[in-house]
Amino acid sequence: METNLQALLEEIRSLEKSVVEQIKQKETDLLYKIKNRKVIFEQEVIKKHKALRKSIYRFLTEAPLMYYLVVPIIYSMIIPIVIMDIFVSFYQMTCFPVYGIRKVSRRDYIAIDRHRLNYLNWIQKINCDYCGYFNGVIAYVREVASRTEQYFCPIRHALLIKGVHPRHAAFAAYGDASNYQEKLKILKDKLREPS
Repeated sequence: METNLQALLEEIRSLEKSVVEQIKQKETDLLYKIKNRKVIFEQEVIKKHKALRKSIYRFLTEAPLMYYLVVPIIYSMIIPIVIMDIFVSFYQMTCFPVYGIRKVSRRDYIAIDRHRLNYLNWIQKINCDYCGYFNGVIAYVREVASRTEQYFCPIRHALLIKGVHPRHAAFAAYGDASNYQEKLKILKDKLREPS
């Protein structure tokens, strides 16, 4: 069972690598390059993008009235997400070194770059960067939490739940008491800071 699981995990990693390669090919097709985490479009592409941008007037007049009514609710979520970002960053900064757990690079999860797209108007740019930040923080927090879970309680759930983090599959089987202590040590060691 565990051998089959490991083979499936390897297959998933291979497929993820293939997806990254496909995305890189798409970058070439769309005529942009990434240098030092900054996207650079060719000038001709920038001109085409600007020509495709929807005007603010058109953007606002085409939106249903209900959109305007829920905007305050959507943007009020910035408060808890910023607080969570700060608290989780503080948590891993103070606690991970105590246990020797490698810190999560926040920068690897949060990208604020969509405001550079010339085919978006300024409202769309704000909306896109808001969503990028929000989802990036969620991904960052999930990785911090998954490392914490791997260190303290790496046991798979008995119940099937949606959206488990990728580390979950490598955890000890639910109810496998005889192998748990050995598995716990192996999984803790994988989290250690490089010497």
